[in-house]
Amino acid sequence: MRIEEIKPSQRKKGRFLVKLEGGEILRVTEEELLRFGLRPGEEMDDGGLAALRQSAKASSVKAAAAGMIGRQALSKAELTRRLVRRGAEASDAQAAADWLEGIGAVDDPAYAAALARHYGQRGYGPARVRQELQRRGVSRELWEEALGELPDSSGILDALIQKRCRGDLSDPREIKRLSDGLMRRGFSWGEVKAALSRYTELQEE
Repeated sequence: MRIEEIKPSQRKKGRFLVKLEGGEILRVTEEELLRFGLRPGEEMDDGGLAALRQSAKASSVKAAAAGMIGRQALSKAELTRRLVRRGAEASDAQAAADWLEGIGAVDDPAYAAALARHYGQRGYGPARVRQELQRRGVSRELWEEALGELPDSSGILDALIQKRCRGDLSDPREIKRLSDGLMRRGFSWGEVKAALSRYTELQEE
């Protein structure tokens, strides 16, 4: 297969378009141009062309992965899943995620801690944060350390009850409404019960 033309991409800086005989266009990096010794007019054998196609495909997946991480923080597992959904082969997606992890662009421990702080500041408890960490593909080994970033639950619960209570807590229906809502936010029944007791004591004073 003969290379008919090589020119810089107008859309992607640092990328080159390699036009092959028959009209096929491969998008490659400058490093690939040098590594494969690509030149206009050169004839490529089947093995060399297959290797170039595979390398160009892997480079495109890496570029897509870098773009995703540049727009939004993601866990390594989230990034890999999104790349596969976009059509990347699992091996290329994993290699791209490994590459970004290697250069520090993907950092699951830091991501997990940031998620915990985010949900903690929004008034959510440990159980809800665990759900989010699991949903976003963060490894279980990182959960407990991330949960250490959460603020003290008692202060959050006291503020939420002050805000949400519609009267005194002599009505069992009001207690159930508050309790159910707080447990849905990820707090345990023990934490909620203690917070309701503190609120009742303050009201009685």
